[in-house]
Amino acid sequence: MANNFFGITDTGRQRQNNEDVFIAEKSGDGNFIIACVVDGVGGYAGGEIAAEIARATILEQLQYIAGDIVPLLVNTFTIANQRIYDEKVQNKDLENMACVLTLAVVDMINNKFYYAHVGDTRLYLLRDYSLIKISKDHSFVGFLEDSGRLTEEAAMDHPKRNEINKALGFAGQIGQDPDFVETGNSPFLPGDILLICSDGLTDLVDKSKITNILTSSDNLPEKGKKLIDAANNRGGKDNVTVVLVHNDKERKQHSATKPVVAAVKAAEQPEAITPAPAKRQEEPNPVVKTKGNGGTVAVLTLLCFIFLGGFIWQFKKNADQAAVPKKTDTLIAQHIKNAVELKLQDTINKLKGHTLLLSAADFQQPIVLSDTLHINKDSLYIKTKGAVVFKKDSTYSGPAIALAANCKYVVLDSVAFDGFGTAIVTHNDALVLKNVQFNNCLTPVQALYMFPNKKYISGRLFGSMFKTDSVPTKATH
Repeated sequence: MANNFFGITDTGRQRQNNEDVFIAEKSGDGNFIIACVVDGVGGYAGGEIAAEIARATILEQLQYIAGDIVPLLVNTFTIANQRIYDEKVQNKDLENMACVLTLAVVDMINNKFYYAHVGDTRLYLLRDYSLIKISKDHSFVGFLEDSGRLTEEAAMDHPKRNEINKALGFAGQIGQDPDFVETGNSPFLPGDILLICSDGLTDLVDKSKITNILTSSDNLPEKGKKLIDAANNRGGKDNVTVVLVHNDKERKQHSATKPVVAAVKAAEQPEAITPAPAKRQEEPNPVVKTKGNGGTVAVLTLLCFIFLGGFIWQFKKNADQAAVPKKTDTLIAQHIKNAVELKLQDTINKLKGHTLLLSAADFQQPIVLSDTLHINKDSLYIKTKGAVVFKKDSTYSGPAIALAANCKYVVLDSVAFDGFGTAIVTHNDALVLKNVQFNNCLTPVQALYMFPNKKYISGRLFGSMFKTDSVPTKATH
């Protein structure tokens, strides 16, 4: 996998110097790929110096990567910030210098990436022809765009597009603010592509054009060059930098399995029984032979006793059964799903790709659930069109949605849950929420973590990855 990462930077058409730098290389121990774009701020010299300080600090701190990776990335940003701040304090000519950056560390062995981000450089994940914006812009215009108050086109043309409110070097001691550095991690599946870029690309080239380039059959260097050309063809107003990482492992081919119903029927079939050869009748049953009518009378008398005994036995059995209360018929007690549930579950089960668009027009609203919707795909993006609400049936007490243990990346976008004791059950870090509402749900999300048996576990469950807002955010895909 020597050709699965690539970086390129260009001065653009209107700048005389390049304040962008990038990293696209393996860590010193060779176990991870470091992908980073740094955009300098602060004039001709200041921006370049701040960017280079950040770049050197990252390479120094990430020579050896082990343990909890996200705290390591935050610590690296903290050190870089302090070095930039100390340099500008000592040199008054550089008092305005700072930099924005996005850093990703890719664990290709375990198909996962970790990231840290400050400013308006961007991190995107391409999966199954869908380009998902992972990072958030730390700027006023970026906030308006991410929250849906501005369209992508309006944000690209906004006069305050490049005014940022977070950068390394603005102030010292950023470690005192736990939310200063945006962090996260995600599965990085075979076929996925990570794009890290400066705003010189995204200020001029929209997501549709970027997606078309990334999904082409070109190799990574060709894709990177086409992204640079696309920005320059739109005027090249700023430096433009692109770093790409591709998980070029072969996609797993799942062998066909028998339908569950067929398997159950097969299991119900009794084993073949080879009839045993009939025993040879060595001697007839001993019967007392009598002559004349005496033998007939004896036989009839015996049959009468047998009949009478059977009648008495059956009568007693019926009386005993009448004394025992009858069991409830399980077929009557068995729950029957409604048609909407069956349709939705069948749609999820038969989905060929990894993106499911739920339209409110296709389902009666709200969608009343009397049983759990099960998701058993390694990755799935559920996006809604219109107001889609899942509501608990009055007789149901289980969760609305349950993710299987094998799920790695499931996104729920713009849905609502109403009245559930537990709305979603998930495993590990598979669940991503975008613009999701929980109304009157006692436990919105129950996360179950899977650990190996009889092993010593260390670590911490981070709870700061979910944010709340009073208004819905705009979907970014």
